[in-house]
Amino acid sequence: MTTPGRTASQAGDLIRQFNHDTIAIGDGWQYPPNAYDAIGSLAYAVRMLPQALEQTTRPVQSTHEHGRVTVDGGRNPEQAVTELRAATAEAVALAQALSTAVDRMHSAASPLGLDTRGLPEFED
Repeated sequence: MTTPGRTASQAGDLIRQFNHDTIAIGDGWQYPPNAYDAIGSLAYAVRMLPQALEQTTRPVQSTHEHGRVTVDGGRNPEQAVTELRAATAEAVALAQALSTAVDRMHSAASPLGLDTRGLPEFED
């Protein structure tokens, strides 16, 4: 059975694979349009982060509403959930800022291309 936690783990694994795949220049990863495509895909993923971050706290919120949250060390559940809410709000704001920045990267990469003059692999 796939769970949200497992799905998030798989997303992390895919980003790790992307990082590995982009270490060196090679087939399919050598020209500006390759970067443009990848940045566009990353921008898409990053745009979804704020919603994903907000939704990760739903199980905690629901459990808290039913008075069933406990905290290691005997801390106050109300205080712990308040801290989680504040941290989530900060993470969402930063993810939104990241999304804006990655969209700018995508726009900046858009006009970039490859001068194929004199390159034998592009001759007719």
